[in-house]
Amino acid sequence: MDQQETYDELKKFRDYVVKQARANLTRAGKKSSGALYESIDGEVKAMPNSIGIYFDMEEYGVYQDQGVNGVQRGWGSPYKYTTKMPPMKKLDGWLVRKGIAPRDKKGKLLPRKSLQFLIARSIFRKGIKPSLFFTKAFEGGYKKLPDELIKKYGLDMEELTLEALDQVIKSKKK
Repeated sequence: MDQQETYDELKKFRDYVVKQARANLTRAGKKSSGALYESIDGEVKAMPNSIGIYFDMEEYGVYQDQGVNGVQRGWGSPYKYTTKMPPMKKLDGWLVRKGIAPRDKKGKLLPRKSLQFLIARSIFRKGIKPSLFFTKAFEGGYKKLPDELIKKYGLDMEELTLEALDQVIKSKKK
């Protein structure tokens, strides 16, 4: 398999992973604002002596995919809440998009701050269940890669998946 064939196969792999990850995200009901959906992308880079494949998405997509262990409940995720709750400000837009508006007994709208706090506290305690929207897409694409490519480059699916997700976090913290 020459470099051009490898490059073409990796482009097909990238396209499959991006398309499937977006579809999985939609099926999982995780497409709220559409920002994560739109941010899922990939790039294949050919250098003189190597070829690399890179995936990108909003940083919180990694936590939606892998989940986050709460202080009272674990999901087997590499990520966990320990001392800080999720930011309440981030929940405000979500509440509005979902049409969740707390009301008192007379029907008067209440401030959303209380509800934001309660939801943030619940997430802190229970964590975020893994959706695996990206992981499943990646694994499905990996299975379609030619055996020759996998052997030639010593590609290990589990290691590559975690590497791709870590890459997203590192690129967002720059």
